[in-house]
Amino acid sequence: MDDVRSLLPAATDRFGARVHAVPAERWSSPTPCSEWSVRDLVAHMCFEHRWAPHVLAGESMEEVGDRYDGDLVGDDPVRAWDAAALLSRPAWSGSAARVHTSFGWLAVEEYAVQMLVDLTVHEWDLTRGARLDEHLDPEAVGAALAYLRTGPIMLTGPGLFDAAVQPSSTDPQAELLAIVGRRA
Repeated sequence: MDDVRSLLPAATDRFGARVHAVPAERWSSPTPCSEWSVRDLVAHMCFEHRWAPHVLAGESMEEVGDRYDGDLVGDDPVRAWDAAALLSRPAWSGSAARVHTSFGWLAVEEYAVQMLVDLTVHEWDLTRGARLDEHLDPEAVGAALAYLRTGPIMLTGPGLFDAAVQPSSTDPQAELLAIVGRRA
């Protein structure tokens, strides 16, 4: 598995650009994540990016604890995302070699690719819910798809994604979305 940390700044920026493009009337719209609205999906990503700096500094999940539970977006999801990304983005340089996640201890490179998968797939979920252009970055799609094809615990273990569906084409974006149960 290649180290994809170099792809994370641009992926974070792309997700952020999509957050900034959400029309006011779309925050409560459903997403392909059946229990999440557009606002809920951004809240999930804020959570992920709020605790990432702690994990990247070597703290265990127990040490991070529940400090980011609850409503992280309030009435301004855009500002909440910007604040979370501002904390997460620089934490990837000089991070620990191994990090403690909900999956246990992982090499930081694997955590990075998991974060890239989250950013890329949830970028599409956000665009679908907000009715924005659904085209994803080919390099991010390729790296995420290569990782998910290995059958990682992220995909096979805790039920983070829906069951795979038949891809609508052989296009890598369609294949990535199908692996995580999305219909392009």
